[in-house]
Amino acid sequence: MHPVMVCIPSFRSEDNAMEKGYTVFKIDVLMSGRQHTVEKRYSQFHTLHKMLKKLIKPPEIPSKHVRNWVPRVLEQRRQGLELYLQTIIVENEVLPKVFLDFLNIRHFPSLPKTESCGSFETESEESSKLSHQPVLLYLRDPYVLPAADDACPNVVIEGVIHGIFCPDLQPR
Repeated sequence: MHPVMVCIPSFRSEDNAMEKGYTVFKIDVLMSGRQHTVEKRYSQFHTLHKMLKKLIKPPEIPSKHVRNWVPRVLEQRRQGLELYLQTIIVENEVLPKVFLDFLNIRHFPSLPKTESCGSFETESEESSKLSHQPVLLYLRDPYVLPAADDACPNVVIEGVIHGIFCPDLQPR
């Protein structure tokens, strides 16, 4: 399962003097505990589908032509587009960059989760070595505990700590 979850909770109709009305779908994207919202028109979904067909075998997309714009029909389209996005995520180990761009996801792990630690099936010398990143170590937490010789107190930290632990007291 990918660390990306999407849902389309709502849609709204837009009227524009330059072109006929259209529907905008609100897409909630949750990744690594962070959520953001993207708004897309059906035509943008259709463009995404055409680009994905060159890279992967995407699921069926709801029909482009809708006879009437009643809320029930638009709700069915919303559900179909939500299922479309969720199916792409579930069926693909590596999500195409085009898909990530569509959802405005800029930082995404490039390796599938099964390959992140290397293969454990081979016994070669190279595969048994783990790669480590340097670690930065503080002897004390520089953000919570100011230095004893610090002449200037950090009012931001004091304010946050005060707000969390003593919200009923008035500030100094």
